[in-house]
Amino acid sequence: MPRCTRKGCGREFSESGDSSESCTFHPGAPVFHEGLKSWSCCSEVYKPVLEFDEFMKIPGCTQTERHTDEAPRAVEVPKTSSSTNITMTESGSTEVYSSNDVPKASAQRMEEAVATAVVRPTVIEEEDDLNIPVSVGSACKHKGCGVTFVSDEANRKGNGEGTICTYHPSPPIFREGSKGYLCCKRRVLEFDEFLKIEGCKTGRHLFAPKGVKTGTEQMTTCRIDHYQTVDRVHVSIFAKQADKERSQVTFEETQISFDLYLPGAKRFTKTVDLFGPIDPGKSTFTFFGTKVELNLKKQDTRSWTILERATQDLGNISLTFGVGGRTGTIGAKEIVR
Repeated sequence: MPRCTRKGCGREFSESGDSSESCTFHPGAPVFHEGLKSWSCCSEVYKPVLEFDEFMKIPGCTQTERHTDEAPRAVEVPKTSSSTNITMTESGSTEVYSSNDVPKASAQRMEEAVATAVVRPTVIEEEDDLNIPVSVGSACKHKGCGVTFVSDEANRKGNGEGTICTYHPSPPIFREGSKGYLCCKRRVLEFDEFLKIEGCKTGRHLFAPKGVKTGTEQMTTCRIDHYQTVDRVHVSIFAKQADKERSQVTFEETQISFDLYLPGAKRFTKTVDLFGPIDPGKSTFTFFGTKVELNLKKQDTRSWTILERATQDLGNISLTFGVGGRTGTIGAKEIVR
């Protein structure tokens, strides 16, 4: 079946047009600024993210009834040159890149300069665990592949054509408008062209990465920060690249528990007895590339002096509530027990 070419969709669809599934996509352009990645059409709805994988998972913000396999419309430019250069306009504090014509030699020199300036790190690749079942329609996790799972016989076992994966083993790189992958030299300027860069390595598909074997796990700790508003407590667990497929976060009225699987056979588990009660049904959590964010809904409006309930008596804790003065602050103390 053909695959929808709209940005943010990429789903397979029936050419007969009898599919009841609508197309959800991004009509705008990608925006990359100081490592943050977002879409110009919905940057106020979905916050910019750091990791490229998280950027590719940002759901579409516009919906239409039908999919399409037509090539995305390109911006019309003079036909004197087939290469493009980057111009930058500012919208607030965000850089948005567009394209203008430049001589082909200049574009090639820029591409070569970026390629030679990149230091390629050593990449430890994950292996597919054939003992883990995979759902039909699941996409290969290798960057640049795009193959969806049909069956073990077609995509995972043997040496058939469907088992061959052509992919990029290294992460993408975005530098001064140029886009590409660390593992190969090709660089492009347009995001649509970046998505079409063919993989530079051939191997096996990665549908279900091998988990950590029993007895080889390394228990670790992660930094936890929090701040509060009148009715909520926001908790940040700095667990970089936590596996959200295997990790778990649970809420109870007086405590929270998390079991986070991290790269390198590391694992962080902890149960926190909370300073005050929360509403588990209205509390949420979100996985990001560098941390896990917890949003706890308080049952009352008391101020949380600390996140975790103390195991010993800390004595009376005094909070000062004051009003602004001309040269200082004048207030009264109220004991919070």
